Amino acid sequence: MKRIAAALPVLGILFVAACGGDDDTGASRPQVVASFYPITEAAQAVGGDLVDVSSLTPAGTEPHDLELATRQVDRLQDAALVLYLDQGFQPAVEEIAEDRDGPSVDLLAGLPLVAEAGEQDDDEDGALDPHFWLDPTLMSVTVDEIEQALAEVAPEHAATFAANADEYRARLAELDAEFQAALANCERRAFVTSHAAFSYLARRYDLEQLPIAGLSPESEPSPQRLDELADLIAADGVTTVFYEALVDPDVAETLAREAGVETAVLNPIEGLSDEDVEAGKDYVTVMRDNLAALTAALGCK
Repeated sequence: MKRIAAALPVLGILFVAACGGDDDTGASRPQVVASFYPITEAAQAVGGDLVDVSSLTPAGTEPHDLELATRQVDRLQDAALVLYLDQGFQPAVEEIAEDRDGPSVDLLAGLPLVAEAGEQDDDEDGALDPHFWLDPTLMSVTVDEIEQALAEVAPEHAATFAANADEYRARLAELDAEFQAALANCERRAFVTSHAAFSYLARRYDLEQLPIAGLSPESEPSPQRLDELADLIAADGVTTVFYEALVDPDVAETLAREAGVETAVLNPIEGLSDEDVEAGKDYVTVMRDNLAALTAALGCK
């Protein structure tokens, strides 16, 4: 049972509370370890109070940069269930999750992943984009897998897990309908992002992503790529260059300044900032923030 597949959803503030997992109440429940924010939220949404969910990636931390401490390795080894992403998203987590004795769920297994050609680095050409959660319909598919995985860990609670999953899938369906309606009639279909994290969102809603860098947020764009994007911005009438809350915005701001356009945040929801956590935000509310940013930038009516 190395790979079952799973996904992500809500209850943002519970994500923070669940990160402890060492209290007396949590000790009697199955310990579920998730590698980063959206997965944690999904497990909490489906499992509720019947499982004890903890995240390996703290709030405000870019998940690609995660390095495991000894105590985190121990949590991975001892957990009743581990939820993670394959494809090199977090290599340290992946290695332990695949080698441990207990069940580990590769959330990417069985999903229709797309290859994102690297804009700057030939080594990225053909790399599979892991950011499936930015398409609510793919999130709904993986919620099914989380429900099944939790039911195998705690079969006595399978009916509750199913009801929780149904409730969250309904919320995701509502979100998808909002995106479909809001993005149906726009002056532009192309949007510029700091890195190529939005392939699934673009595919779902018939948009075109123009990334400054490739799949890795740390990859550096070439001067040629910046010149190319400046030309595309002018040709397509792009009004906004999007950057991410957890990544240095310098390159995006430089491109926007040279192209004479605005900047704004488009959140890949790889993790919440401390401010988001304090405001009680979750996956759905941040996705709605993204929708508002996109409709403004694309001139949607």
